[in-house]
Amino acid sequence: MPIPAHISSLHVRVQIPCDHLAGHVLRNLRQEYFKPPGYDMDARVTDGMSLLMYGMKDVTMTENRDECIEAVQRMQDCIAANLNRPLSLEQLARAAGYSPWHAARMFKSLTGRTPLAYTRAFRLSKAAMALRDGRDRIIDVALDYCFDSQEGFTRAFSEAFGTSPARYRKKPPPIPLFMPFRIQGTMPGKKKGEEDMGSEKNGQKAADTVFVQVVERPARKMLLLRGIAADNYYEYCEEVGCDVWGVLCSVKEALYEPVGMWLPENLRKPGTGEYAQGVEVPAAYSGIVPDRYELIDLPACKLMVFQGPPYNDEDFEEAIGSLWEVMKRYDPVFYGFKWADEDGPRIQLEPQGERGYIEARPVRAV
Repeated sequence: MPIPAHISSLHVRVQIPCDHLAGHVLRNLRQEYFKPPGYDMDARVTDGMSLLMYGMKDVTMTENRDECIEAVQRMQDCIAANLNRPLSLEQLARAAGYSPWHAARMFKSLTGRTPLAYTRAFRLSKAAMALRDGRDRIIDVALDYCFDSQEGFTRAFSEAFGTSPARYRKKPPPIPLFMPFRIQGTMPGKKKGEEDMGSEKNGQKAADTVFVQVVERPARKMLLLRGIAADNYYEYCEEVGCDVWGVLCSVKEALYEPVGMWLPENLRKPGTGEYAQGVEVPAAYSGIVPDRYELIDLPACKLMVFQGPPYNDEDFEEAIGSLWEVMKRYDPVFYGFKWADEDGPRIQLEPQGERGYIEARPVRAV
């Protein structure tokens, strides 16, 4: 899930609230200068030069905040469009509209990675998904994502994920995929729908149009990582780190997309928080359970799904607050249902502006 970045009116700085989505920033700050081997000499030389240029973990700039965000977003878009083609810092700088040195400084300040490290991680994660889901030869996947050789790709892949491409293809374990966040879009607010953030007294109005439907979920398991005391996304990331979403997205057997969730009392353990992240897998799931994660059984249930209208990514807080206001006021009894929180967690899907914000809460027929 995307991670938030704090941007003051006069400065652009890295803050480590941890996304979701996102450990992106925490892990990146620890590993930013440790480059996996396997890239061509030009890339390694350029990376070496970048050590001289990007040495500051906290970069202060005087540019207008919105201009910096838009410039970095253009660089992100350029990277995403060129994962299968060679890409230089000069090309990214042209997309940003700044000098290479200045563009790289802005990019690292807002994402926690140099442009080259960000691109490398993105390519390796896309390559991992190609190996997991496709049948192309390893050498073809390596070349598709701009590696010079299968040997170099294998070294880089093993360094990033702790397993070789061949072993991963044969039996894919959950791995920490790099899930880049859009700098212009961030994660949900701190409280779920019943609380004040979604109220009109805080300036939030109910969404004009909300699509509501009831869906059936079969008996299944949830692969999840619990928090310690968190009841919201931000506290959760501070407690457990930000790599969770990438691990969940890598689970091949997933029934649906990963979710954030608020666990009811009957599914919580002593000493753990209400908020967690997980992915639903078949009841017969026998795959690897990563360290610190666990499997819990979920019974068959009905979920009432609320989907708000599409929104601009930068307006995510307003979109989420508006949907929460609808959910807070919604009476399912009028439609023949009642809330059944003990049947499973209340879940939120990754906020994506083009589809609207989505949450679901368990119900039973009256």
